[in-house]
Amino acid sequence: MNRRPFLAEIGNTPLVQLDRLFPSDGHRGIQVYAKLELMNPNGSAKDRPAIRIIQEALKSGLIAPGSVVIESSSGNMAISLAAICSYYGMRFISVIDPKTSPQSIRIMKAYGAQIEYVAEPDKATGEFLPARLARVQELLAANPNSYWPNQYENEHNYMSHYEGTMREIAQELGSIDYLFGGVSTCGTMLGSAKYAREHGMTTKLVGVDAVGSVIFGGQKSGRRFPGLGAGIVPPFARVPFLDEVVHIREADMIRECHELANQEAIVAGPSSGAVIAAVKRSLPALPDGVRCVAIIHDRGERYLETVYSRDWVKEHFGIELQSGRNC
Repeated sequence: MNRRPFLAEIGNTPLVQLDRLFPSDGHRGIQVYAKLELMNPNGSAKDRPAIRIIQEALKSGLIAPGSVVIESSSGNMAISLAAICSYYGMRFISVIDPKTSPQSIRIMKAYGAQIEYVAEPDKATGEFLPARLARVQELLAANPNSYWPNQYENEHNYMSHYEGTMREIAQELGSIDYLFGGVSTCGTMLGSAKYAREHGMTTKLVGVDAVGSVIFGGQKSGRRFPGLGAGIVPPFARVPFLDEVVHIREADMIRECHELANQEAIVAGPSSGAVIAAVKRSLPALPDGVRCVAIIHDRGERYLETVYSRDWVKEHFGIELQSGRNC
C-alpha cells in the first residue's frame, strides 16, 4: 500500500462544471467551471502557499522542529499553518482580529495554535492589518528561534499557484478564456497570471474584490468578511497584472453563497460567493462560447454563524433568505 501523509494531498483539487448555475445551452454556449480549492485538506486555497512556504523554510534551515512560526491571518492561512506546524512539530502563533470567525479560531486551537488577538486597529490607517503586523514583529522579538512566513511578500505564496492552481487548470482544460478569483494578498491571481503569460495562454484574469477594499483603487469602507479585499494595497498588487477587477457588495456575496449551495450543492465561503457574483455580472459582456473558471476559495462551514445564519443575515443586511432553491 502506498502510504502518503495527509498534507501530501494538498493540491490537485477537483474542477467541476457549474451546469446548473450556468447551463451552457442557456448562456450562449458559455461554460463555467469551478476550481474547488475548498477540497484541499485544510479547507482552502491557503494550503498551497502554507505548505510551500514552510517546506522551503525547512529546506533552507530557517526553521526546524521546535521552531516558532508567527503569522498574521484573517483565518484560512492560519488554519493551514496551524495544521502544517503541528505535523512538523513546530509551535504556531496566529495573530488575528475581530473579523476572524469563531469556527476558524476553534479549528486553529484544535491544532494547538496559540491565538494573539488584536482588538484595536492601527491608529494611522484605521485598519487591522498594520496592527496585526506590528504585533507579529513584537512576538518575533520576544520569541527566540521564531520565523515569520510573511504571506504578503513571500514569493512562494504566488509560486504555489503558478506551479499548482493554474498549471492544474491548464492541464485539465487546456486553454481557458477567463479566470475569476478573489483577491486579498493577491497571491492566487498573481501566480495564475504569471503562469498564463509565460505559457502563452490568452486567458483574461478577472480579480474579484470587495466593495470597501482599496487594493485596486476602491473607496475604503467597513467590511465584515475576512479573506477578501484589504484596507491597504498589498505588495503583490503594486504592479498591475490583472485584465479586469470587479467589486462585489457583501450582500451579493451572501446571496450567491446560498445559490451555490442550493443549485450546485457546494457550501463555500463569502469570497467564493463574490466570485460567482462577478461571473454573473460579467456574463452579458462575455463572447459566445467562452470557457471560464471560477476559483472557489474555501469551505462555508467556517461561516455557519454568519453567511449561513438566516437570523444573522437578516439582522446585519436586512435580507430575508428563504429555504431551498427559492432563496
